[in-house]
Amino acid sequence: MIKIHLLVICGPTAVGKSDLAVKIAGLFGGEIISADSRQVYKGLDIGTGKITTAEMQGIPHHLLDIAEPSERLTAIDWKQHAEKIIPEIIARGNLPIICGGTGFYITTLIDDLGFPDVEADTDEQKELEAKSVDELFMELKKVDPARSSTIEPKNKRRLARAIIIARKLGAVPPVTKSVESKCDALMIGLNLEPELLKGRIRARLIQRLDSGMIEEARKLHDSGLSFERMDELGLEYRYLSYFLKGEIDREELIDRLAPKIWQYAKRQMTWFKKDARIKWFESKDFEAIKKLTQDKFRK
Repeated sequence: MIKIHLLVICGPTAVGKSDLAVKIAGLFGGEIISADSRQVYKGLDIGTGKITTAEMQGIPHHLLDIAEPSERLTAIDWKQHAEKIIPEIIARGNLPIICGGTGFYITTLIDDLGFPDVEADTDEQKELEAKSVDELFMELKKVDPARSSTIEPKNKRRLARAIIIARKLGAVPPVTKSVESKCDALMIGLNLEPELLKGRIRARLIQRLDSGMIEEARKLHDSGLSFERMDELGLEYRYLSYFLKGEIDREELIDRLAPKIWQYAKRQMTWFKKDARIKWFESKDFEAIKKLTQDKFRK
């Protein structure tokens, strides 16, 4: 099997992954593929911290703005897009750089994960999603008790999908992993001391609010993005929907959302720390990161 050589830059939110990816891409002739489950959506810019054109510094970026926010793009959808783009980058003589904090996306690609072959976005799914999360959870518990014990109980889409799979296959099977991955990846993880990261998360949230995050959310809603969908998108957009509905004020938004983003960052680290292939650094360790990358991808 011919291996695909690529670089992965991963880690929790707010550690500087995008800046590092741009620097490395500039030195090694790279093109960046975003691995962020919300930056794939058009219009979710300030709230997700999507890299700006100026910040890209001329480096090609891929898999940003590839779906409408009212749509739902899955990990397998993202993997299929990435698998199309990576050979094109390599054909140009450039280095594919996967950069992001959605660990499941990255693992799905690197380990070539397989999923149950059951049609998605069916009428059955829409009917199920019209029900409450509590109703869906009880239904899943009835058709597949094992899956109900591991699923996120408030994620309506995942609950509906699990019910459909269980109805068709008898139970939700485990995700399969290829015996041998097609990818030869150097995986670099960025992290920061917990208290520093927590402070950076809060400061960045305030900066985004000052930069128009509320106006962005209001524009999205006025353009047809429902409060229910904003809630599904989670974190910033969930709490922005609460603000727009008048349920919380700006200070309460900050005080409630900052700890939620911090909890999300901890969950990201829990995911990534399970992967022994990842070599960990802080952003100040740039010279060490550069040397490691040079040793791996020296032309």
